[in-house]
Amino acid sequence: MPIKKGDKIKVEYTGTLEDGKVFDTSEGKPPLEFEVGAGKIIKGFDDAVIGMEKGQEKEIKLEPKDAYGDPNPQLVKKVPKDKLPQGQDPKPGMVLALGTPDGQQIPARITEVGDNDITIDLNHPLAGKTLTFKIKVV
Repeated sequence: MPIKKGDKIKVEYTGTLEDGKVFDTSEGKPPLEFEVGAGKIIKGFDDAVIGMEKGQEKEIKLEPKDAYGDPNPQLVKKVPKDKLPQGQDPKPGMVLALGTPDGQQIPARITEVGDNDITIDLNHPLAGKTLTFKIKVV
């Protein structure tokens, strides 16, 4: 039976960047389980499993619009260094966990460190990237 919207499925997958570097995989972990079309995973991945059948494998290439979108320049912010937790020595590439008013944590990557402030990027680390996934329905 082909997979349709609303089905709960399990998949094994490996995600790679254009240079072949693996950024995520289910290898060594339980398969990813989700409801097709529920919007809990990126759109291109969600759409790709529709019509597949148990045991079937496929490779898909997702442009940024079907994955994590393009980087949003409004999500790059300058923050005064004195707003950082004491004792932290910020360096470009470090990731800070910022708390939201509702208690969620958002990762913020430091892109620049100045004398009095730092620049943080709140975009998803995979924003703007073309992603390739190997998917197997289990």
